[in-house]
Amino acid sequence: MFELSQLRCFVAAGEELHFGRAAARLNMTQSPLSRQIQLLERILDVTLLERTSRTVALTPAGRLFMVEAKRIVRLSESAALAARRVAKGDEGRVAIGFTAVSGYTLVPQVVAQARMALPNIQLELHEMVTTDQVEALLTGLIDIAFVRPPVDRHEFETMAVRHEPLVVALPPGDARAGQADFTLADFDAAPIIMYARRGAGYFHGLLAGLFDGAGVTPDYVQHVTQIHSMLGLVHAGLAAAIVPESATGLHLLDVQFRPLVTDPPQPVELHLAWRRDNANPALDPMRRLCADVVA
Repeated sequence: MFELSQLRCFVAAGEELHFGRAAARLNMTQSPLSRQIQLLERILDVTLLERTSRTVALTPAGRLFMVEAKRIVRLSESAALAARRVAKGDEGRVAIGFTAVSGYTLVPQVVAQARMALPNIQLELHEMVTTDQVEALLTGLIDIAFVRPPVDRHEFETMAVRHEPLVVALPPGDARAGQADFTLADFDAAPIIMYARRGAGYFHGLLAGLFDGAGVTPDYVQHVTQIHSMLGLVHAGLAAAIVPESATGLHLLDVQFRPLVTDPPQPVELHLAWRRDNANPALDPMRRLCADVVA
């Protein structure tokens, strides 16, 4: 079987129709160039170039073979370039896990920035709760995850990427709409939609801890797992709810948002997590981009 180097010599000679120029183009002398083409012709058992002391011309078989030879050379060059880009992390695919709330604003920002800064990296997006993301990281389904803390796994590297305040979502016609802000005490014995312990454990624990610390006992009228479902119930007039500020990006009609005064003032955390032993070369540039976006 012929070699790629022989094809390159033939393509150069066939395009230049001059052995001297073809050799110079390939940074070699004429004798090795001629020898490579002779070997190619011997392997194919076909004359590709007609040579005289003054001219070089392609034979009919040479013209046909030139088309395929150029295609093979281009493919080899693009394959080599793709391999180098993948090895450098400039090309490839990264699977990203994210919680529903981060999908409102953060993930669209990451996607938009990646399309500009890392156009050759394909993104595969998976919306999951934190517990499912942890399992997906362990099994390799995703490469990187936006999760709620804590993620206590020695296999993972994590970094806090966002802190945000809580806000109160008021249903249409709520008598408290005139308040500029709220405190936890405003919900003592008051109806409120709460997060389910199972499926929304992070926010359930966060709010329960804040209420307990303030000595407040709300009237939990419903427990749900997803924030968009919670805001849908608020919109339906069931009760108020407390959600992270980023959830205001849903812009539900007639649902009003007011600041909630808490200590600390930005109690909601979002972390970036990835496996220490993940060998995907595209992970590092994608991780840096995610950190830059949230910064």
